[in-house]
Amino acid sequence: MLLLPILPLAQVTSMPPQEVVQPQQVRSLPGKLDTVPVFNSNSPELVQEEGILLSTFPPLGKRVSTAHLNFPLQGRFDIFAHHVAKATSPLDLRSLYLGIILHNPSTQPVRVDVLQAASYLSQPDAPFIELPSLVENPLGKVFAGPGDRVMNDILREQRQATFPSQVVIPPRQSQLLLNLPIPVKGLEPPINGRSTLMRLRSNGAVYAASLAMYAPVNSDGIERSPTLAQWQQLLNNSGLAGPRDHAPTPPDQTTGVIYGRVAGVAQGSQWQAQIIDHPKAQYLSIPQPGQAFSYGLSTLPGGRLGTDQVQSAPLIVRYPDTAYRAHGNYGIQYSLSLPLDNNTKQLQTVTLSIQTPIKKDQLSKGGLGFFEPPASQVFFRGTVRLGYNDDKGLPRTRYVHLVQKRGEQGKLLVMLNMKQGDRRLVKIDFLYPPDATPPQVLTVKTLKLSGQAQDR
Repeated sequence: MLLLPILPLAQVTSMPPQEVVQPQQVRSLPGKLDTVPVFNSNSPELVQEEGILLSTFPPLGKRVSTAHLNFPLQGRFDIFAHHVAKATSPLDLRSLYLGIILHNPSTQPVRVDVLQAASYLSQPDAPFIELPSLVENPLGKVFAGPGDRVMNDILREQRQATFPSQVVIPPRQSQLLLNLPIPVKGLEPPINGRSTLMRLRSNGAVYAASLAMYAPVNSDGIERSPTLAQWQQLLNNSGLAGPRDHAPTPPDQTTGVIYGRVAGVAQGSQWQAQIIDHPKAQYLSIPQPGQAFSYGLSTLPGGRLGTDQVQSAPLIVRYPDTAYRAHGNYGIQYSLSLPLDNNTKQLQTVTLSIQTPIKKDQLSKGGLGFFEPPASQVFFRGTVRLGYNDDKGLPRTRYVHLVQKRGEQGKLLVMLNMKQGDRRLVKIDFLYPPDATPPQVLTVKTLKLSGQAQDR
């Protein structure tokens, strides 16, 4: 006979989250990704076997030719890397090092400008702590997780002190751009992660590789950083790092979809959009009182929210067992301008918010689905920059940190009391953070009661 546990009354009577539908239109996001290539190293996410994470080097002269994608980078390009180390045994607590190499194949020196750059560990730099759903973040001190902290720095156009402003690579030589550990010793459980994003500009072609190696140990048992020569030896002689992630399902498969993790060069570093009524318009008409409309953010196959728009960055080159597109757009900046226009005949209160609706491809119920209360999983944590003129006509720039759970409607970011004929430009910028789960939406709403500041 099966004996069932006796549950406390609170557990017996608690109800699971219920779906509620908000009848609001979802529109495709205007604009598109730029063409800046992004070296995107995110597979395998969990690294426990040394090797090549991503290499755009030519395969000639390499022991494992299939590990090299033969794609030079030049001009503006980004390097993104997001990996996790976990001890395979309590007896082996060596640090896993992440190395990023640039190689100059030409006969002339190549200069690489480091425009912005940041790299953080989960422990101790940016642990995953609980935070309120909305916190003002003027100084950049609010974050949870290394991806969140890195995106916060790059949004503010900062370069971490550990990165040089410029690297000059001699002809036919390589240089290390990153050589940092992911330590696990002393952590319980012994697991740690590192997120990195660099915005670069070179005056010549370079090849790039991200590599994983366990720390060499001196005779006294002390770890040391791998040398450039050791990294080059690994690059020339090793295969892909492991264990390999789940391979993605084909792009045309609609059931049992596995997106896969990214290891390749994606196309697109920034999505800029002026959100207006139509391509020839100059303004965005606010919704009618009591109504709202939304624009998809980071939409993807199976999560287009009825828009037929996939925003995932396409991959120019990739490994066969990794994602077909950069779903989630980790590290990509969204720069959105909304020239709001109150073309009604009375004062209207207009609000803007970012929301995390239930992921759906089509909206069969005529609106976005949310959970009440929201589910327990955190689906978005990151900082958003807001720019607008307030109701006194004064320019405001705010940095706001958001934490949203699955199915959460979200707090109001901006509330504007707009008089008849009032026009107000609102700018929203953020970098889509690693450890977030798409899609989200940007929602514009006009409250029912004109002129009254009220929350939802």
